[in-house]
Amino acid sequence: MQFDWSYFFSLFSLSDFWAASLTVIELSTLAWFLGMLLGFVLASAKLSRSPLLRIPASIYIWFFRSIPLLVLVVFIYNLPQLLPGTGPILSVPFYCGLLALVVTEAAYMAEIHRGGLISVAKGQKEAGRALGIGVFGLQRLIVIPQAFRISLPTLINEYITVVKLTSLVSVISLTELLTVGQRLYAQNFLVMETLAAVGVYYVLIVTVFGFALQRLENYLDLSQRTPQTLDSLSARGLRDNLPVTTPVKTATAAKGAAPALQLQGVHKRYGDHHVLKGIDLKVHSGEVISIIGPSGSGKTSLIRTVNGLEAIEQGEILLFGESFINADDKPGNLRVRQGVRRIGMVFQNFNLFPHLTLLQNISLAPRYHGAGRALSEQRACQLLDKVGLLEHVHKYPHQLSGGQQQRVAIARAMAMDPDILLFDEPTSALDPELVGEVLSVIASLAREGMTLLIVTHEMDFALSISDRVIFMENGLVQLDASPAAIRQEPGAQRVRRFIGLQEPQAGEAGASPECFVSAG
Repeated sequence: MQFDWSYFFSLFSLSDFWAASLTVIELSTLAWFLGMLLGFVLASAKLSRSPLLRIPASIYIWFFRSIPLLVLVVFIYNLPQLLPGTGPILSVPFYCGLLALVVTEAAYMAEIHRGGLISVAKGQKEAGRALGIGVFGLQRLIVIPQAFRISLPTLINEYITVVKLTSLVSVISLTELLTVGQRLYAQNFLVMETLAAVGVYYVLIVTVFGFALQRLENYLDLSQRTPQTLDSLSARGLRDNLPVTTPVKTATAAKGAAPALQLQGVHKRYGDHHVLKGIDLKVHSGEVISIIGPSGSGKTSLIRTVNGLEAIEQGEILLFGESFINADDKPGNLRVRQGVRRIGMVFQNFNLFPHLTLLQNISLAPRYHGAGRALSEQRACQLLDKVGLLEHVHKYPHQLSGGQQQRVAIARAMAMDPDILLFDEPTSALDPELVGEVLSVIASLAREGMTLLIVTHEMDFALSISDRVIFMENGLVQLDASPAAIRQEPGAQRVRRFIGLQEPQAGEAGASPECFVSAG
């Protein structure tokens, strides 16, 4: 038996096949899109801390991933026998097949979305929280855009799967490609030629739509974008159009004024590990305080409690004399979120938002909190100019060096005009040659009178810039003194050993150990 080529080619001019192809496209596209939306809801529910959401979502995904689609299609098509009210809809093969595909694909896509959501770095969410962005804002502006980019290749592959699965709906007589083919070869018995043509139609659909989705994936792939650096002329023009601003020196706290920040008996535990064991600390407006100490002493935990990234089990934190954080606060506390907006945070690993340009990174929080686009972007350009990166305004974070990224992170923290700026080891993730450019920006902020709280291992820098240096060990503040006192006083021997300073010669010591102030 020979293959009938003339009949095979004639099938590509048959209107029934093209109409069936349109049905396949409509069915697969709707099922893919609706399944993707429902799948995201299921994925979010499965990742929820609430068992009322997590358990039903997990059961749904387990159940519908276990049921064969063919069984589900036949069951739904016969469901009007049990539920007569569903007859007008489910008796239509297209709607019946669509429902079966959506219900099934949602279970599979939920796991694809879940993989994307858990792939978004924890630091991204912490950076958003540090900018005072709420839960839904975090999802909409930061998490979902990144998770979608991560999941997109697998979602595209799932669309191809959906296109092929539409052939199973032929069992309920939907006029799709396989149904048309079956009717033809039942009449002429040219099975091979007909099924070969059906296969070609499926290949054409997958190729065309796969190509379109691949273009979308390439468009969203930031690594393929050419760095957009302003030339010197454009940068000069942009700089000239920025309003002239004069750095404002923060006034020294008036006698009797409330401290900018005050910690009273703060305790923090991670399980059985007692990290902070009753921290008392006062930071006055305009002060620069460096926190040093060995690894595991509680430095980072301390600074993370100050802006609400870590809850405290005991004690209270006050902001300008008013209660800010206490042990009874619940997640999402409005008072805490409002206070966080007055505290900028610069992270060790930058935590810039990779899907946003530098301009968008810096203007995101002000716009979220109600500032106009023009004003927030103007402020972003001012800050980029301040840290020496205005020419890179339209670049993405991955197109910068580590030192440049950290300078952008400082600019982003400054965009909300915070009263206090926190630094969590801002240079520890940088190559040695990049450390200086970040430290120079911090030093300029200190000269302008910004209230700074810096966790650092750069000892020389800490001693040169700080009004006070806090030495922590074993979850306690062991010493709170000026750099001069640390260099000279007998009571600072432990700190001098830690930072590698030589002991002062006999007769060079300053005041007696009683001059040291306590953590309070």
